[in-house]
Amino acid sequence: MCSNLAVSAKTNTHYGIKTLSSAAVLSTKKCVPCNTKDLRPMTEEAANQLMPQVSGWDLVNDGGTLKLHRSWKVKTFTKGLEFFQEVASVAEAEGHHPDLHLVGWNNVKIDIWTHSVGGLTENDFILAAKVNGLDVQDLLSKKLSKPAQSSG
Repeated sequence: MCSNLAVSAKTNTHYGIKTLSSAAVLSTKKCVPCNTKDLRPMTEEAANQLMPQVSGWDLVNDGGTLKLHRSWKVKTFTKGLEFFQEVASVAEAEGHHPDLHLVGWNNVKIDIWTHSVGGLTENDFILAAKVNGLDVQDLLSKKLSKPAQSSG
C-alpha cells in the first residue's frame, strides 16, 4: 500500500496496514498506481481503523465489496456539475477515480473503491481525505443531506 509519508506522524500498524494519526497527514499522501502487484483490498476491520480520518464518509458493504460513500446536497444542478469538476481535478491528479452520481437535480453522491482489487485500499482513504479538503462550500446547499445507511 502507500508508504510514502511526506511528513512525520504517529503511525500504528493494524493487520499489516499502516494507520495514521490524523486526516491532515492522510491528505498529504499520494495514491500509488492501482496496477502495483502487491496492492490488496483491506479487511473491514482495517478500513474501520481509517474511518475516523475521513469524516463524513460511510463505510458500506455493497454485495461483498467495501466502499467509501458520501452524499451532499448542492444548490443547483449546475453547482453539482461544478462540484464534480472539483472532484475530477483531484482524482486526475491522484490517478484514482471515484464513481460520481448526480441524483435528482441537487444530490451528489460519491463512491470510492479500488476497482482493480475489488475493495478498499489506502488510495481510497487518501482520495476521500482530499475530497474533504476541497473548498466547495459555495456549491453546497445549507441543508445537510442525510447520512447513508451502511449495510453489512
